[in-house]
Amino acid sequence: MSIVPSGPAAVPSTVAGAGVGPLLRGWREQRRVSQLELALRADSSARHISFIETGRSRPSEEMVLRLSEHLDVPVRERNALLLAAGYAPRYAETPFGDPSMEALREGMERLLQGYEPYPALVVDARYDVLAANRGIAMLLEGVPDRLLVPPLNAMRLTLHPEGLAPRIRNLRAWRDHLLAQMDRQIALRRSEPLRALYEEVAAFPVPDRDVAPDDEPLVPSAHFALPLRIEHEGRVLSFFSSISTFNTPMDVTVAELAIETFLPADPATGKYLHSLHA
Repeated sequence: MSIVPSGPAAVPSTVAGAGVGPLLRGWREQRRVSQLELALRADSSARHISFIETGRSRPSEEMVLRLSEHLDVPVRERNALLLAAGYAPRYAETPFGDPSMEALREGMERLLQGYEPYPALVVDARYDVLAANRGIAMLLEGVPDRLLVPPLNAMRLTLHPEGLAPRIRNLRAWRDHLLAQMDRQIALRRSEPLRALYEEVAAFPVPDRDVAPDDEPLVPSAHFALPLRIEHEGRVLSFFSSISTFNTPMDVTVAELAIETFLPADPATGKYLHSLHA
């Protein structure tokens, strides 16, 4: 497994100099929550919420954090809201390679190694790969070196026509899943770098339809989730994926980390991976 540095931190999408009221209103409208509903959640009044949004009342630091919590505002943007309200940022943004993150990095390394022979990786908010195990390295065999120059990007590696895309049997279905996932993240984070990545990978060529032999259904009826079906050395491997994040993070970097793991979707895939590991 390897640890690779990510690129520069994403710039908060909240416009510097904008008042906190309009910004909070924007988050409330995006979440489709009425002033009354937000007031009930935050133990306030619709009148007070209205005054905050119109600038007639300056919210306390505690109120900004409480409203951010009930509007599910990302940690990075909570800092921006605090600044707009005239308060200091509450959440640090520690670089992933900082010495203070050593315990976190070591814990992730043990987790990824313990998951072998199954693939697993850690990505940041832009899907740049920060760590990966040997299962991921196995899937990347044959990918051109120029696509493997750090920082590696999981979305670009997967959907690029010279990356994993030619080996993914259900590319259209898997691509639709990944683009929908990115679209949800863009709506949540309002991230311009993520939007740029979305537009880049969405423009990659894609076949008119997924093709598979008659005896190899793309999505077997027994599957309860969309599998990733990918070729490796003449075999078709099938995986389910899951994503884990940290509960109640107190650091922007940690809040934006995600651990993606791939579990064999059929006995043949599991048996093959264990044979390679042995």
